[in-house]
Amino acid sequence: MNPVARLFALTAVASCLSMMTGAAWAGATLDRIHQSKVMKVATAANWPPQSFLGEDNTLKGFDIDVANEIGKRLGTKVAFVTPEYGIITAGRWASRWDLSVGSMTPTTERGRVLDFPAIYYYTPYVFAVHKDAAGASAAELNGKTIGVEAGTTSEDYINRRLKIDAADVPAFSYSVEPGSVQTYGDSMGPLDDLRIGNGTRLDATLSALPTIMGAIKAGYPIAPVQGKPAYYEPLAIATDKGDDAFNAELAKAVDDMKADGTLKQLSEKWYGADLTQVQ
Repeated sequence: MNPVARLFALTAVASCLSMMTGAAWAGATLDRIHQSKVMKVATAANWPPQSFLGEDNTLKGFDIDVANEIGKRLGTKVAFVTPEYGIITAGRWASRWDLSVGSMTPTTERGRVLDFPAIYYYTPYVFAVHKDAAGASAAELNGKTIGVEAGTTSEDYINRRLKIDAADVPAFSYSVEPGSVQTYGDSMGPLDDLRIGNGTRLDATLSALPTIMGAIKAGYPIAPVQGKPAYYEPLAIATDKGDDAFNAELAKAVDDMKADGTLKQLSEKWYGADLTQVQ
């Protein structure tokens, strides 16, 4: 073989190998799932009603039901793992799990290492006050002390720096100018201080509506502020960056769950409302 012909042959082989490698990577996760018949899903261990350990020592909740339904539609069993949330959002999972169904907010920063194949529901965020101030409007919270969980969209909103990167999310406006903002390490901290009394430590909090309604159900003397939610937070399933074939299958599964009403039924089961679309 002359040098020119050999060069063309080597180039052709390299091109074929490159195409084969790309194809294998595109479907690598699906191949692994189909071979093992198990889809590994990362989620939270103690975040009711999204996911929590039931009395039978198995995970239950909205996210658990959604993950199991996705597995059913992909023809595979589901096994759950519960790594720390920061490890999940850091990406580069090295096949330790296949996807995350953990009510993750898609952001530009996270999108650098993760893909978000589908948004599966939207959480409305509302202000809440002590029951002694029930009936107050958002405008009446201007100049007041507002409590929020640190590092969340509620902290960004109250400080007027919220940016939501997902599509199909309603525009929002800043309706409250707080006098001061108190931050807490978890979502229950502001509610615990608010229930002590109207204005004792806090005048109001801004939190996810399901969290507030769950606290009320548990006996907290608080009430949501009337009117439209401050904003809607989109929640998505997440995958490690780069597997378009797997992402397409997941997106189809979620679209089908929306179309046939399954996702709505699961939302109503766990939240008492249809959060799969913006109201």
